[in-house]
Amino acid sequence: MNEVPLGFLFGALFVLILLSAFFSSSETGMMALNRYRLRHLVNSKHRAATLASRLLERPDRLIGVILIGNNFVNILASSIATVIAIRVLGEAGIVIATVLLTLVILIFAEVTPKTLAALHPERIAFPAAYLLRPLLILLFPVVWLINGITNNLLRLFGVNPNENQQDHLSTEEFRTLVHETPGIIPRKRKGMVLGILDLENVSVDDIMVPRQEIIGIDIDDDIETIISQLQDCQHTRLPIYKDDINNIIGVLHMRNAARFLATGTPSKADLLQEIAEPYFILENTPLHTQLFNFQKEKLRIAFVVDEYGDVEGLITLEDILEEIVGEFTTDMSDDSEGIKVQPDGSFLIDGSANIRDINRLLKWDLPSNGPKTLNGLITEYLETIPETKVCLKVGTYLIEILQIKDNVIKQAKVSLKKKR
Repeated sequence: MNEVPLGFLFGALFVLILLSAFFSSSETGMMALNRYRLRHLVNSKHRAATLASRLLERPDRLIGVILIGNNFVNILASSIATVIAIRVLGEAGIVIATVLLTLVILIFAEVTPKTLAALHPERIAFPAAYLLRPLLILLFPVVWLINGITNNLLRLFGVNPNENQQDHLSTEEFRTLVHETPGIIPRKRKGMVLGILDLENVSVDDIMVPRQEIIGIDIDDDIETIISQLQDCQHTRLPIYKDDINNIIGVLHMRNAARFLATGTPSKADLLQEIAEPYFILENTPLHTQLFNFQKEKLRIAFVVDEYGDVEGLITLEDILEEIVGEFTTDMSDDSEGIKVQPDGSFLIDGSANIRDINRLLKWDLPSNGPKTLNGLITEYLETIPETKVCLKVGTYLIEILQIKDNVIKQAKVSLKKKR
């Protein structure tokens, strides 16, 4: 060994340090690859991505070949550094060589290349895949032996090394992923994605129009009253009931109503021939289920009933779509008659206003897990029906009851408490 020129030894040491940096960066780069982007590139026939994906199918073999190569070059580099130190400094050079080589390997063969690979995994992992694949084939007997020993050791600790680890995202993980991808997904589309995810957590009774707000036609009314209602109607579809909203007999589309009104002497019998069968659903039906049901039944309106069959409200396809894409009307003055902006920044809100609608329109966070309306929220917090005008605080919201009628809160003034 003493006959080998020092220049050759220094050159060999330099090459070994570069190889050590290659193996270190390859390990970090391969493990830091975005698995979903990798699958996309594989589907796009990206050759390097395909090689990397095949290597990652057996991470034990990949890590095995990388560590075999890394340890081999590090040990060989240590031996050469020791020879150089002895020839230059004598026996005392062994300690110096150990310290210096440790620093050099840490800086140039470990920390720097691994940091670079963590920041730019594709730039490191994809070129490395072209070298690691043939190296794995060349060293496969050694890798197979070492993996066999380590896998048996893992089994002693109750770990199955052959367990197929799939990259699956839960709903909440996907929600976090959507939130933390600024610039990639436009804000409006991000809101739509989150709206679709929220459909699983919302049922039809959360967004339905309550029964007391349903506008319909009582077939027992005289024909003149019915015609007047049809002429002034602002809705596309109207429920037709007999005496009570629980006795719904059909749904009238205004397109058919126009044909009914066009007859010379319209009668109730003519009206009944234009109506469609009513469609009933249970109040706890999830929104995503009801969306598919609307699609399957080719319908746009459904009546929500409780376990006893009593009508609780109605829901339309547009209501569900608004949960995904947001309100179709964004002007506050037109959007909701039950919410009026005040000069001081507070809002006059009808007690019948839906909590979810208030939160969506005003970007608030009023509790929506319990009562569905502002009236229900206030009475729940007070634990009684207020007899006089009172004020209360719900989280960071100040609520002042302004109008009470028939044991129901008709209107309240709500403002967001400013942080000090």
